[in-house]
Amino acid sequence: MATINVNVDENVKKQAKDTLEYLGTNFTNVINMLLRQIILTESIPFEVKIPKLNKETMKAMEDTEKGIGLSKAYTNLNEMWKDLEKED
Repeated sequence: MATINVNVDENVKKQAKDTLEYLGTNFTNVINMLLRQIILTESIPFEVKIPKLNKETMKAMEDTEKGIGLSKAYTNLNEMWKDLEKED
């Protein structure tokens, strides 16, 4: 038996672990299946590509990164109600 050490983003690891547990499996089983499929197919056994995003989606993502179009945050309920009443 051999050991493989891999560096992974903590959030990615947690999300994957939760999903695998829900599916009734774990990292070891999935890694072994992946490696066997690589051997059997002599390739990466899934499509690897950069997703094509349309211009509207790209603009929305850029705006979000800049904070454009985000809703105002409120520290209390009264402040929110005052702003809502202004909109009428």
